[in-house]
Amino acid sequence: MRLSRQDLPRAVLELCERLERAGYRAWVVGGSVRDSLSVQLAGGDQQATWHAKDWDLATDATPEQVIPLFRKVIPTGIEHGTVTVLLHGLNLEVTTLRADRSYSDGRRPEQIEFVSSIEEDLARRDFTVNAIAFEPRTEALIDPFAGIADLRARRLRAVGEAGARFAEDGLRVLRAARLVATLEFELDPETAAAIRPSLDTYRRVSAERIRDEWNKALRARAPSRAFRVMHEHGLLAITAPALDALGAPDAAAQGALERSLSRLDQAPRDPDLRLAALLRELSPEPARAADLADALLSALRYSNAERKHVAHLVRHPLPAPSELETPPSLRRWLRRIGPEFHAEASTLARADLIARGAPERELDELSALEQRLAAVLAENPPLTLGALAIDGKVLMRDAGFQPSRQLGVVLEALLERVLEDPAANTRETLLELAKSLRPS
Repeated sequence: MRLSRQDLPRAVLELCERLERAGYRAWVVGGSVRDSLSVQLAGGDQQATWHAKDWDLATDATPEQVIPLFRKVIPTGIEHGTVTVLLHGLNLEVTTLRADRSYSDGRRPEQIEFVSSIEEDLARRDFTVNAIAFEPRTEALIDPFAGIADLRARRLRAVGEAGARFAEDGLRVLRAARLVATLEFELDPETAAAIRPSLDTYRRVSAERIRDEWNKALRARAPSRAFRVMHEHGLLAITAPALDALGAPDAAAQGALERSLSRLDQAPRDPDLRLAALLRELSPEPARAADLADALLSALRYSNAERKHVAHLVRHPLPAPSELETPPSLRRWLRRIGPEFHAEASTLARADLIARGAPERELDELSALEQRLAAVLAENPPLTLGALAIDGKVLMRDAGFQPSRQLGVVLEALLERVLEDPAANTRETLLELAKSLRPS
């Protein structure tokens, strides 16, 4: 197993070479090394040895020494030794070798010290699989904490003493849960044992940082792995107590969390859909579950659009096929959820059936329901007040109505008539019906 300098992107290789010509050293570090080695260990593509989304580099040059060497440099974290070099279409994060000293806020070091040793720099990192460096000049892998052995074992282990690493940054316990899912690794027992004693530091992590880790976990093949770690080690009780309570051993909640996690894994890799799958059992009543989901997502600083989308899907689950056997019942349900959301509701219903191990008959019934919904939508039926052949102005001008709340009541009654029979959506028919509804 090896990595080659020749297979590095042009921008990465050129950056390292410029630093070397100026008398400095440079290493590729972090996820790009980890992921590229993981692909090799899994027997993946052997033609291209690098598999990376982002590129992080470490150097013994200070930011003041890096900046003059490149035309486009952004001082993204210059106080911590980090700049971003824009080169050949890539954003390369370049950080000076450093040792972090004295954390007090559970997030940032109070003091950093630039060092000359790559090994000392790797010692400040969170997990061993993230503490591997590659030096392009020599093509050497630097692995002082046996990260490659942990990659082989598919094990997530903290660098050095786990409690000390978690005390430095409270987010690291959540990153452990997330990486268990995204890397599909097992959590090292000693690392796992250090999570609960570190929860006071986790409590100080901002909602935005937690949200970002949740979103990364939600894109994993099996995000349930992350949420099981969160539940088992106390993180979920802090961040989402109502969700955590679904795992309580009482009869009312028996199996609710496991059902939610199984449904989560079956949903498509879209954060909104997966959040809806995860949160739909916060209450047996869909409206109450939607309110609880919205409150949680608000606390985690999800956007208004994301909150509205997830809550809407939780509030309007697809009914049982037996409740939607007739075209009018299909149209009424489409009116409630909105035709643009029916496919997502069907997708979540299918995820639920698969998660519950439902018999093939129920999956066939769902497929038949989806076909009926598609047939109804193909007819382009009027499903909203705006689709009616008349509006409030017509009611006032031609049916003798006065401006009042009664107009809205009558229009809703007209829409109900049209949902029953779309052929009734004509000006004449609706005006006649409206006149019969006008107060005497």
